[in-house]
Amino acid sequence: MRKGQLEDMIDPSGDNDSQQGSGGRIPDTPGIPAFVLSGQEPSPIPVLIAVPHAGRAYPARLLDGMRKPGAVCVRLEDRFVDRVARGVARATGAPLLLAQAPRAMIDLNRAPDDIDWEMVTRASPAEGRRPLPSRRVRSGLGLIPRRLSGFGEIWRGRLEEADLRARIDLVHEPYHAALSRALAGLCDRWGGALLLDLHSMPPLVPRPGGEPARFVVGDRFGASCHGSLVGTAFSHFAAEGWEAAHNRPYAGGYVLDRHGAPGESIHAMQLEIDRSCYLDSQLLDPGAGMEPMIDLVSGLVRRLAATVCELAQGSGGKRWAQAAE
Repeated sequence: MRKGQLEDMIDPSGDNDSQQGSGGRIPDTPGIPAFVLSGQEPSPIPVLIAVPHAGRAYPARLLDGMRKPGAVCVRLEDRFVDRVARGVARATGAPLLLAQAPRAMIDLNRAPDDIDWEMVTRASPAEGRRPLPSRRVRSGLGLIPRRLSGFGEIWRGRLEEADLRARIDLVHEPYHAALSRALAGLCDRWGGALLLDLHSMPPLVPRPGGEPARFVVGDRFGASCHGSLVGTAFSHFAAEGWEAAHNRPYAGGYVLDRHGAPGESIHAMQLEIDRSCYLDSQLLDPGAGMEPMIDLVSGLVRRLAATVCELAQGSGGKRWAQAAE
């Protein structure tokens, strides 16, 4: 890939949404924050949309360290699902948290200790005390992605431990701290809150005798959000004529584990969208389905918001009554 093409992949700002703030910092990229939080204050809706895997602010040093940067970056990204999210946020008033740091640098949907220590020089855990590698690490997709099927190893060399620590301290921790604060603020206002963690996926294999699911709703098998919210999502997709699946093959990851607390009225749901529904035939650029997808997901967010309010009312929360006033 030519240098100019790599530079075209850098998209640190996107559309001009009104910004409440930004935070963190992308190493080796002066002036570009790790994430941007936008929305109205106070929020008119108890749903927060987050997009952890669509960042396209690639430092030159990161790209130089890759074996096949063009192909790998596109493969790791939830390609342009941030544009879906921006459109939905504008249509519904939902606050929006967008990661600008790319997944190739650090995966915000992985735990900070989900590390493949074999790819780190001078790894700090003592040899005999290293945690056993998780399933995700063994697959090559831990906190720092290491390899992809069909491509093999992503990186030309090993990662310095100081670089690993900088990515965690400057990107991962600030992002999740901001997400926690935003959800707490919504819960204080509405008596409940929902995180909609938005992702995209390659097309799934068709079901026997039917159409492939175009959406996968993940709730960590019931652990991260109330079942009525899942029911609302499936009811919406069925009414609009779309096939959806539940938890398989994507149940959600660290984001839902860390932030979903239904017992405290903070719910978290992952939504995977088949990217062929809003990208072009090459799955590279926005296609004719982008605006219809924004409309579809906007309708979903409105229905989910109503369900969050019903749950808050049902719990007898005073805060919901205050928000309604």
